[in-house]
Amino acid sequence: SLTGSPVTLKILQNWVPRVSHYFDKEHYTYVGHQIVIQESIEHFGAVVWPGALALSQYLESNQEQFNLKDKKVLEIGAGTGLLSIVACILGAHVTATDLPEVLENLSYNISRNTQNLNMHKPEVRKLVWGEGLDEDFPASTYHYDFILATDVVYHHGALDPLLATMVHFCKPGTVLLWANKFRFSTDYEFLEKVCNIFNTTILAEFPESNVKLLKATVRKN
Repeated sequence: SLTGSPVTLKILQNWVPRVSHYFDKEHYTYVGHQIVIQESIEHFGAVVWPGALALSQYLESNQEQFNLKDKKVLEIGAGTGLLSIVACILGAHVTATDLPEVLENLSYNISRNTQNLNMHKPEVRKLVWGEGLDEDFPASTYHYDFILATDVVYHHGALDPLLATMVHFCKPGTVLLWANKFRFSTDYEFLEKVCNIFNTTILAEFPESNVKLLKATVRKN
């Protein structure tokens, strides 16, 4: 079951329209830093989706509740890397993961936006949901304080592997923060599965964007 009395928020227009020769560059400002994101039109993972804006904004505004400083943070389905960059600026040890074909643009955005900052150097790694988790991220070695996921649920066939990936990384003490635009009945079915497995709280809703922001933790037996 889903607990919590969510705050109702609006995604702020944190990006600055620029007259630019590139149609594919977006400029954002979070935590006092300008972030330039190169989008790519070839892949789903190469566009900034509303869930990433919602969670970036929420983490910026709720640093006492979710203090990322010196915490180990894993983003699954990092896409363009905006949220991972924001987590870096907030002081986290970030590992940003996505499919192989997205990694080049992801690495470019992350290195470009974090190279001159005095912070933990972020890591970019391949992660195909549900595949090779025990080999590539053995539970004995990898423990994360936070798992970040935004707009990972849409029309695709990988929902069971996605859930298995969330279960693999969510250990006692780990907080999963998941922001998603809810469009289809399958999105709500996935939410129901998450609620069946984890203690799930709804933190915020962004009604104009149909985005919900949820916090999930492992149930204590």
